Amino acid sequence: MSIKPKLKNKQRRIGLTGGIASGKSTIANYVKKYKDIPILDADHYSKELIKPQSICYEKVLAYFGPQIVDKNSSENEINRELLKKIIFSNSIHREWIQNLLHPLIKEKMIEKCNQFEKNKILLLVIPLLFEAKFMDLCTEIWLVKCPREVQKKRLIKRNKISDIEAEKIINLQLNFEDKSKLSDVILDNSDDRNRWIEEVKELI
Repeated sequence: MSIKPKLKNKQRRIGLTGGIASGKSTIANYVKKYKDIPILDADHYSKELIKPQSICYEKVLAYFGPQIVDKNSSENEINRELLKKIIFSNSIHREWIQNLLHPLIKEKMIEKCNQFEKNKILLLVIPLLFEAKFMDLCTEIWLVKCPREVQKKRLIKRNKISDIEAEKIINLQLNFEDKSKLSDVILDNSDDRNRWIEEVKELI
């Protein structure tokens, strides 16, 4: 679903995207530290939307049942790791939650862009920028480049999952070649040398 952005001004809004475990957070943290640019993180708003007592929380609970609640949470929070496992393995459930959350995340990002209207530059970190069709929020798009094998290794280590699970998750996202055709800047995060730093400095 697409919502026509109601953005108030012509600020520079950089959409930062890339495959899972490609290094988006590392680059975003550097940008914030280097230039103190406000960071709008789609994943952060996604977490906020399913907090206990929210409308989305109730909808998620009604759809997935009580099994989705984290048994170790005193506030009955959603078990996000279990939710991820379910939606990564079931396309119907994945589409349902995306249809619920993506329009609301987009609304939230529009609201935040307008709150920061006096800032000349904003960085919008949106993992599923192309898949969720958030391109119209951005004045330019930066894509993080990371070889599939490196990406998979990072994902396995970070999420403590199997090779097969990591492969399945990576396959759900639009491939790099298709994303690169729609992007303005490619930032190379293929290894630990942070070759993207100089390019980021030149761009902002």
